[in-house]
Amino acid sequence: MLHMLSLRHLRLKWRMILILGLIAVLQTGMLGHFAIRYLDNVLDEQIGQQAMRVALAIAASPDVIRAVEAGDSDFLQPLSYKLAHSAEARFVVFGDKDGIRLAHPFPHMIGNSMADDDGDTNAPALVHGKPYVSKALGSIGWSMRGKAPVFNAAGTKVIGIVSVGYMLDTVDRLVSNHRLSMLFAIGGAFLFSVFTAVWFASHFKKAIFNLEPEQIGRMFQERNATLETVREGIVAINHEGKITTFNHAAIQTLELPESDSYIGKPIQAVLPDSGMLDVLEQGTPQYDQEIWLHNHLLIANRIPLIQGDQITGVVSSFRLKNEVDLVSRKLTRIKQYAESLRSQSHEYNNKLHTIAGLIQIDAKDEALAVIGQESSSHQAFIQQLMEVTSDSILAGFLLGKYNRAKELGVELVIEQGSQMSALPDALPREQLVSILGNLIDNALEASLSHQGKGGTVTLILSDFGKELIFEVEDQGPGITREDQDKIFTRGYTTKAAQGHGIGLDLVKSLTDHLGGLITVESITSEAAPSGSRFTLYLPKQITPNNQSNATKNNDSTKHTEVQS
Repeated sequence: MLHMLSLRHLRLKWRMILILGLIAVLQTGMLGHFAIRYLDNVLDEQIGQQAMRVALAIAASPDVIRAVEAGDSDFLQPLSYKLAHSAEARFVVFGDKDGIRLAHPFPHMIGNSMADDDGDTNAPALVHGKPYVSKALGSIGWSMRGKAPVFNAAGTKVIGIVSVGYMLDTVDRLVSNHRLSMLFAIGGAFLFSVFTAVWFASHFKKAIFNLEPEQIGRMFQERNATLETVREGIVAINHEGKITTFNHAAIQTLELPESDSYIGKPIQAVLPDSGMLDVLEQGTPQYDQEIWLHNHLLIANRIPLIQGDQITGVVSSFRLKNEVDLVSRKLTRIKQYAESLRSQSHEYNNKLHTIAGLIQIDAKDEALAVIGQESSSHQAFIQQLMEVTSDSILAGFLLGKYNRAKELGVELVIEQGSQMSALPDALPREQLVSILGNLIDNALEASLSHQGKGGTVTLILSDFGKELIFEVEDQGPGITREDQDKIFTRGYTTKAAQGHGIGLDLVKSLTDHLGGLITVESITSEAAPSGSRFTLYLPKQITPNNQSNATKNNDSTKHTEVQS
């Protein structure tokens, strides 16, 4: 336990070196031990078989048979030395049929029983007439012996025995040599393991951004805690499209069963319309996009995870759009009120300065005329707004644009007979004013740039039938047929200044989301300046299903920031 605690204080590289080195030593040591044991057994067997073959060859010699039968020790003693030398054996011993030595390396042992030093009765050879191998401690030391019976010339009777021995110290020397080689192999394996561990640890540390395992563990816990505390739903997939992260907020937002486990499942099986596989394939991030997912309208971000040149996964965060709409609606109203107040303040400052000048030069009648004219035109527009619509948000928005137009020197006119009193409650007002705001701002800018002071923007509203119709006409230079096909593409603009090409893209996106239609055409007339007409058609019956279908049919989902 103490060793494990002390090991944890070491860096990952040193831990891997020690562990891999220890494993190499243990594996090589165990293999070496079994190899030495196996070699020892094999050598013993081989030497024993060799000793038995030599013993059989000697026992079959006619001279040996004759000398053993006659008990001629004088002949056998020098012969034993000669045979042992020629066979590279340690000794050759002859015995008679009773196991009494007839020749021995030590002459004083002649006449003694061959069984007096190792207890071997030589029964297999003398009684049964069979050769055999034995390993025993004799008068000379430990030896491997091959023993063979000596038969008479007729081969019918055992008349003696031949014992050929090889000392085991020869085997020990061979085994010791191999043991030394094995120790070198163990040392080499240990060094190889150390170098391998250093390389592997360096490569592994690079892959985990030079973090220690304990740091990764803490970061993993912090990451899990962070994912569960954020209010946005977060889903992540790996390069195979399988879910690796699915926090609790995502489950609650999409109203999925909380008892199910989503980790490891293909994203297509859980959220087939998430669009994350497209990001995984293309590697292009997507920000603040409006999507319809699992019967919920969401604002989503999708970011690819890139390591080196490889896309290793995708992370998506999302939130219910109605939560974003709530904030967006408040900001839109504040912006509208601020814009309206700013325009009115600027316009009235100019009027007050004019009136003050007329009073100073004692032109009271003219001052009263200016006051009356200003009051009557403003009151007439307000009166017309009250007749056209009862929706306070739409009326306040149009009043703000009227003041803005006057400030720019352009006249905003609502055509007589316009009527917009049937705005459905399901129609998001912030989206409607965002669409109309972009169209009117573009019309004011086009009329001002083409006509200068005195241009007119005409607004036509109609709620007749099953659709709400809004027409915005300007007195600008018009839009060519070629530009009409591209004007709703994000980033495309006919203006030279930077920062354009976004508003009409937003208009098209919001219109598609509401299930509506927007058209554009050029106005050409000899009696009036040329210009453009944008016509917006919105269904009165706006339901979540309509919004879902509109969103799914939109080829590229757009940003939902509110502009006015």
